[in-house]
Amino acid sequence: MTISQADTTGTLHPVAVIGANGHTGQFVVAELLRRGLKPIAIGRSSRRLAEAGFSERGIDCREAAVEDDAALDRALAGAAAVINCAGPFMDTADPVVRAALRAGIHYLDVTAEQPSVQAMFERHETSARDAGVVVIPAMGFYGGLADLLVSTVMGEWDHADAIEIHVALDSWLPTKGTRITGEKNTAKRLAVSGGQMEPVHQPPAEKVSVLPAPFGRQTFVELPFSEVPLIARHVRTKELHTFLNTTALRDVRDPSMPTPQPIDETGRSAQRFAVEVIVMRGGLRRRIIAQGQDIYAVTAPIICEAVQRIVSGDIRDTGAKPPAAIFDAASFLRALDPHLSIETLEM
Repeated sequence: MTISQADTTGTLHPVAVIGANGHTGQFVVAELLRRGLKPIAIGRSSRRLAEAGFSERGIDCREAAVEDDAALDRALAGAAAVINCAGPFMDTADPVVRAALRAGIHYLDVTAEQPSVQAMFERHETSARDAGVVVIPAMGFYGGLADLLVSTVMGEWDHADAIEIHVALDSWLPTKGTRITGEKNTAKRLAVSGGQMEPVHQPPAEKVSVLPAPFGRQTFVELPFSEVPLIARHVRTKELHTFLNTTALRDVRDPSMPTPQPIDETGRSAQRFAVEVIVMRGGLRRRIIAQGQDIYAVTAPIICEAVQRIVSGDIRDTGAKPPAAIFDAASFLRALDPHLSIETLEM
């Protein structure tokens, strides 16, 4: 499908990045540059944008606070899309989406917050569709990756009896933004039970699964993120539950854990992750596993692949929708090699 921001000459328009000087934002800016796209770095403080070294790389820097509509409108001028990396998204998503719609441009963010995703679908589906633009919440490690994995492994199935998602981290050194969001996000976490979105039962369920090295046998606790409202939006299933391994849960709850430490020239940490999806229907079980390094860093190629496809017109639909309702999921995941190692198994 062709959209208004696709450039038939092959030249891609600038992409605005809100929160560009943050931890994830800097990965996103670097990935946009690597792909030949033109980032516009937007932040609350021109000083912090300067400290990030954007101007030295010829990157257009613009100062704007998300609660200032006029400043946001100026900052987004000339962009084809905006990537919001500035959480908590319960506070930032709505004003930035509204600014994107005023500008007639596409919006994506990296939220792990369920309330933010639900609000975006409820408030902006009609206006985004009418404007002919794409609005995708949670287009990152949390949310979007699981949504793409589920759609890929389901294949020709039009519904599932149950879907389980197991997220394993060998460590979780949370960023300052992750901690702030965790403190503010007090909403009850939701899963799909009996075909309905329901609060997770207390105490949360535990599961054990054996994952490829370096993980092996892992214990998981039910802790859903933004993937649940994404998947539930377009996949029919009676049960949908997400589990986080106890190692990651222990780390993120420990206030003494440091922030991520870079180990290479790209700024990635040594953290390893695995996301296992098991889909069940009748007596059949299908399994897919994605592995990689650094959940914050891998978000950049995920969301930048989405932007590149949107701006070039390689999409199925417009409106406020989950990633797998906009893109061909299997093709999208293949494009993320070598950032992700993916294995699909029939069980």
